[in-house]
Amino acid sequence: MRLIHTMPDIGAEAAGPSYSVVRLCKALNTLKQETTLALIGNADNTPFIESFSRGFGPQRLGCSPSMRRWLNQEITSCSVDIVHNHSLWMMPNVYPGWETKGTPIPYVVSPRGTLSQWAMRSGSSIKKIFWPLIQKPSIKHAACFHATAYSEYEDIRRMGFSQPVTLIPNGIDLPGFPESFKARADSERTLLFLGRLHPVKGIDHLLGAWRDLQNVFPEWRLRIVGPEGDGEYLRHLKSISAQFGLKRVAFDAPLYGDSKFEAYRAAELYVLPTHSENFGMTVAESLASGTPAVVSQGAPWQGLELKDAGWWPEIGEKSLAAALRNAMALPPDRLRSMGQNGRAWMEEEFAWSGVAKNMLDTYQWLLCRGDKPDHVIID
Repeated sequence: MRLIHTMPDIGAEAAGPSYSVVRLCKALNTLKQETTLALIGNADNTPFIESFSRGFGPQRLGCSPSMRRWLNQEITSCSVDIVHNHSLWMMPNVYPGWETKGTPIPYVVSPRGTLSQWAMRSGSSIKKIFWPLIQKPSIKHAACFHATAYSEYEDIRRMGFSQPVTLIPNGIDLPGFPESFKARADSERTLLFLGRLHPVKGIDHLLGAWRDLQNVFPEWRLRIVGPEGDGEYLRHLKSISAQFGLKRVAFDAPLYGDSKFEAYRAAELYVLPTHSENFGMTVAESLASGTPAVVSQGAPWQGLELKDAGWWPEIGEKSLAAALRNAMALPPDRLRSMGQNGRAWMEEEFAWSGVAKNMLDTYQWLLCRGDKPDHVIID
């Protein structure tokens, strides 16, 4: 089978779609499906990535006439079986819809969180024009949508799309781990946030909760790790920290590769107080590292409580503070036990081989080469 996946670009940090889409394509290639990922910008010499230069136009739109021409050639030559786009709101997310329209090639769309209510309300005012005139018409003919969680399936239906939805979570590469879950050597206990510093992540709620907890748990520190973007939001967070008189709070530079997983393993708790996530790769990374997590209901991680691997409070400062109070009061041995539960959960349900196989079964069904998989929802 010949597959083309598309996305705007891949960032420096191997997280979110920059990680999950690339890793999905790699796993499909491992299953001996000829998979190409088309994007703009630097591809780091990854063999299955086809990269294209930007053309004229606003930077945020990522216009690339060369990418569109290539897609047109591949599609009109009938050399591709499935075209699968990831994310919305940039021209590389529009071109595949334009080029597959009116062809027999099934078009699959993964919104990657871009259809959530928070995402649709936030961002540039250009969305109000771009959505009805360009983006929505380009995906109306999609044969199937892909959701990484049931909440994203609900977002797709709320936006009026009635096509089948294949419900497949992202996978995770399990990091190496010591033979046993050893106690942290540092007597100071660490609550970790690691991820993009952006208002959607709800870090202001975290700082507000820490104000209430810092004197109750003097043995704990809060570590906030992530890229600062243009620096404005980081300055805002530091201003809040000073205003609240917060203690034992560190704002650290982003971490990558092994250093990132060392940070997860060194922490006793991971926290993600987000307003909106379609999946939340950092949660999976934390659990794979053996660290339990406190994650707001803005992310689809209700399994944390079912698997005894963490907490899933409502969105908001008070709910977050209550969950953190319960978590931070637990002894280290109990948190390590919850970390073991999370690691086992990731091993069982989130291996990339299984994720890619489920996606391949979806493709085969769309091409009338197999029965409808159980993870495809039709209603």
